[in-house]
Amino acid sequence: MIEQIQQLLQDYVGLGLIAQVKLFESLVIVLILWALRGMVVRLLHQRLLGNERAQYNWRKVIHYTTVVLGIFLVGRVWLEGIQSLATYLGLLSAGLAIALQDLIVNLAGWAYILWQRPFKVGDRIEIGSDHGDVIDIGLLEFTLIELGRRLQAEQSTGRLIHVPNGLVFSHTLANAHQGVPFIWNEIPVLVTFESDWEKAKNILVDIIQRHAPDPTPQIEEYRKRADKRFVIGYKAVTPTVYTSVEASGVQLTMRYLIDPRKKRGSEQAIWEDVLRAFAPHWDIDFAYETTREYIHWRESKRPSPPDKSDDNDDD
Repeated sequence: MIEQIQQLLQDYVGLGLIAQVKLFESLVIVLILWALRGMVVRLLHQRLLGNERAQYNWRKVIHYTTVVLGIFLVGRVWLEGIQSLATYLGLLSAGLAIALQDLIVNLAGWAYILWQRPFKVGDRIEIGSDHGDVIDIGLLEFTLIELGRRLQAEQSTGRLIHVPNGLVFSHTLANAHQGVPFIWNEIPVLVTFESDWEKAKNILVDIIQRHAPDPTPQIEEYRKRADKRFVIGYKAVTPTVYTSVEASGVQLTMRYLIDPRKKRGSEQAIWEDVLRAFAPHWDIDFAYETTREYIHWRESKRPSPPDKSDDNDDD
């Protein structure tokens, strides 16, 4: 039967006797490694019963080791005539690059994070669709404590996100604490067209000036640092209120600098003051989506009535 198989391979596949022997040796190596892998996995499963994470990690290690060893041994069979050390090292490097591609990329990402420092532990970052505070940086991954997503605010959800280090090469990274530890925040307030928007704006200016922190000391301190990496030039850091017109009314937008971790508390304090300040003014109303009937001849602007004194002078 073996002779028939050899003849079939030689006639229809075109494999000579030497190539057939090498193919047979390669199949034997693969079968032996596959059997050894199965035995080791079963043994570890019994030893680590109940510890699913450890089982998963060891299965990955065994898989990578088996693949690398198989590539090395099978490659040695087919490159039997080349016995130089450089050949084996090249073959081993190729096997490692293929089998441990993700591992190598994550290690390179770890080196990049340590060298370029796009973020450090304690920074609030956003990478891809993940947003959170960095609480750990490891060899293969860094860990975030999740912000938002399940909650309608930039506060912790209590969940941890483990992000592979290699993502720093393929995803845009935003850091809210690098350089000057402040970000711009805006709070829009919409009042009706019938409201006295100028009075409302003056009230908002007073409120935002009382609540917005003064970032000037931190900005000046950063400018004087000898090791600063970024040229951040804020020309105007004072809080302000912008005016614009929307479909439902006049929008007054408060804009100010704030520490990212204090954003929600700041918004709450500002909104409570706005509600209290607008309450006693009958000529200031919040706008919202509604349906109304508009009678042009009644509500449109009309010219002032003529002065009667001018008519008497003509007479």
